[in-house]
Amino acid sequence: MANSGGLPSYGAVSHRSSARSGYNNNPDEIQLRIDPMNADLDEEVNGLRSKISLLKNVAQEIGNEARYQNDLISQLQMTVIKAQAGVKNNMRWINKKIIQNGSNHVFHVLLFVLLCFFVVYFLSKFSRG
Repeated sequence: MANSGGLPSYGAVSHRSSARSGYNNNPDEIQLRIDPMNADLDEEVNGLRSKISLLKNVAQEIGNEARYQNDLISQLQMTVIKAQAGVKNNMRWINKKIIQNGSNHVFHVLLFVLLCFFVVYFLSKFSRG
């Protein structure tokens, strides 16, 4: 049996589709005529199978990487929580030391700032020549 192009037709493959309504007697059926002269189907199927297996491997690697990243994020979150607890404890200790020593820390900070200012001033004065 030959189709309208003069080439033999080898069976009809059909699947459900709503995009081609009204084309055949059954509006949900599409007929596909395969011409073996233009393509080797076995090679196409094998090529598609190898591509599918490659995609499967890529998807598995993506899944493994996602699990690794999630584990890494969980570890980082625990590290941040521990660091926050350490900073909180240190702030408590510093506040307790400030209360014990009085308000001399403001005086010490101002003295340090003045010392830094004079060091920069003298370095800039002597560097000019």
